[in-house]
Amino acid sequence: MSEKKISFGKIFWPSFLAVFIMSVIGLLIFALILGGVIGRFGEFGPKPLAVKNNTVLHMTLDGQINEKSSVEIDASSSSLSLNDNIGLSDVLFGIELAKTDSKIKGIFLEIGDLSCGYATAREIRNALNDFETSGKFIVAYNAGEVITQKEYYVASAANEVYGFPSSMMEFVGLGSELTFFKNTLDKLEVEVQVVRGKNNDFKSAVEPFFREYMSDSSRLQMTRYVSSMWEDVREEIAKDRKVKPARLNEIADSLLIRRASDAISHHLLDGVKYRDEIIALINQKIGNEIDDKINFQDFQKYAKKKFYKNQAITKGSDPTIAVILAEGEVSKDGDGLTSNDICELLIEARKNPSIKTIVLRINSPGGSALASEEIWREVSITNKTKKVVVSMGDVAASGGYYIATPASYIFAEPSTITGSIGVFGMIPYTGKMLENKLGLTFDRVATNKFSVMSMNRKMTKEEFAIVQEEVDTIYGTFLNRVATGRKMKLEKVNQIARGRVWTGKDAKEIGLVDELGGLKNAIAYAAKQAGIREPKVLYYPLRKEDKWLDLFEQFEEENNTSVKSPSIKLPVELLNYYNQLKAIENKMGIQARLPFDLNFK
Repeated sequence: MSEKKISFGKIFWPSFLAVFIMSVIGLLIFALILGGVIGRFGEFGPKPLAVKNNTVLHMTLDGQINEKSSVEIDASSSSLSLNDNIGLSDVLFGIELAKTDSKIKGIFLEIGDLSCGYATAREIRNALNDFETSGKFIVAYNAGEVITQKEYYVASAANEVYGFPSSMMEFVGLGSELTFFKNTLDKLEVEVQVVRGKNNDFKSAVEPFFREYMSDSSRLQMTRYVSSMWEDVREEIAKDRKVKPARLNEIADSLLIRRASDAISHHLLDGVKYRDEIIALINQKIGNEIDDKINFQDFQKYAKKKFYKNQAITKGSDPTIAVILAEGEVSKDGDGLTSNDICELLIEARKNPSIKTIVLRINSPGGSALASEEIWREVSITNKTKKVVVSMGDVAASGGYYIATPASYIFAEPSTITGSIGVFGMIPYTGKMLENKLGLTFDRVATNKFSVMSMNRKMTKEEFAIVQEEVDTIYGTFLNRVATGRKMKLEKVNQIARGRVWTGKDAKEIGLVDELGGLKNAIAYAAKQAGIREPKVLYYPLRKEDKWLDLFEQFEEENNTSVKSPSIKLPVELLNYYNQLKAIENKMGIQARLPFDLNFK
C-alpha cells in the first residue's frame, strides 16, 4: 500500500490560523487585565513625583551601592521581587537637590546592611555634611543587629546620631585577613606556575597560590594601606563628633564600645532610642504634634526620579560635560567594565559637538591587559580634542589605573585603592592531580617544539622564559604609559610601580594622582578648565526609562503604606506579561523562533 502524502499547506495554514487566533485571544485577555491595573492607577505610565510641603526625606542605605542605579526582577525565590539598587550618582544628586528644595525640611537617615567601599562612604558623608550647611537637619538611626564601623562612619556625618537600645556596635579600627590556598593545592597535587613582571614583588594577588602567609612586601603595603585609611576615618569622625582622633584610637584599642549604649558616654552616639521615639523626635523638629503623621518621601524614589528627569532635560538641551561611569573588572565584553562599551561611550561623547569636556569615573580592580590597552587608546584620542578628567572611586588599580593614565587630571579619594602598576600570569599544572587522583594519563604528538602547551604538563625552562618575556613586555608598556601620562621619568615610575598598591592619599604624594576629592570635585574642575559657567552634566550610559517597571512600582505602592520601602513583590502573571512585553520591544529584524512562548506550570 502506498503511503498517502499530506501537502505542506494543509499542515501550515490550519496551524498558523490556530496560533493567530490564540495570540489574539491572549492579547485581549492581557488587555483586560492591564486595563484593570491601569484603572487602579489612573493614567498609564509613571506618575510625576509630587513632593508635599514640610516633607522629610526618608533615606535608607541598605545593600550594595554601585556607581549607577539598577532595577531588575528577581525570580530566584518563591516570592518575586524587584531588586532596586540606587547608584552613587543618584545619591549625590538627590542630596544636593534636597539641599535647595524648599519643601524638604530634613533627612531621616536609616542605615542597614550597607555594602560599599570607604571611598564611596566618604563621598556620601561629604554630601550629607554639605546638606547640613543649608540649616536643615539630618537624624541618623542605626537599628541593625550590629552597627558596623563603616555604617557608623557614614552616620557620624549627621547632626544627631542614634542607635537601637540593644544593638551591638563595633569600633575596632581597620584590618584585613587574607586566605592562602597553597596547602590545599598541595593536597590536591595542583601546582600554580606564577609569572610576574620583572621586580613585581608587590604584586601580591598571586601569593595565596604559592605561599602560606604574606611576603614582607605584601605585609608592608597592606599595613600602610589600612593605617592610612584608619587615619582618615578617625579624623573625619573626630571632626563631626568633636572628639580627638587620639581618643578614638584609645576607644578602639581598649574595645570600650561593644553595644550602642556604650557609645553614648564616649560621645559617638547622642542616645539610644526605639523607632517610635525617633519618629516623635522628627515630628518635634518640623513643628508637628508628637502623634501627627509625617510627610515622609522615600529618598531613593526622590533621587532617582529627579535624576532621571534632570538627565532627560539635559540630553535635549546641549549638555556640556559628559560623565562616563566605568565600573567592574576590565574585560573585552560581557559584564563589568568592557572595552567594547566604554570605547563606544568615549567615541559618542567625543563626537557630541555640545560636550566640551569629559569626566571618566573609574571604579575597577583591573583585568584584561588587552582590554585595558583598548580603553587607554580611546582615552588618549579623546583627551587630545576634549580634556578627560578622571575621578577614582573605591578602587582604580592595575588595569583600572592603566586606563586613567592618559587623562589630563586625576582625582582620588584618600581611601581609594590605586596604583598596583604591575602584571602577572598564572598557569596551573594539573597533570599530577589528574594522574594520581583520577588515574588519567597523557601522551602527545607534535609537529613542532611548542605545538602542545598544556596544563597537564609543567612548562619547561624555555617555555617559562618565553612567558616571562611576554609578561615583562606588557609590564614595560604599562610603565611607559604611566611615565608618558604622568610626565614622570621611567626610573621614577619603576620605583613606585612593582605592583604596589597605594591609597589615594599616598598616590597624590608620589605623583600618581593630582588632587584628592570625589566625583563632585572632578566635575567642578572639568567645568572650570573648559570655561563652562553653568555646567549641564550628562551621564553615560544614558538613562533609559522602563515604563513597565514603573507600573509595577505603582502597583506595589498601592499596597504598601509603610515608611520603609521593602522589596517589591510581584504577581507571577504580571511577571510573565512583563517579560513578554520586554521581549517584543527587543524583537527588531527577522527572527527565527517559535511563534509562541511556552509557560510550563
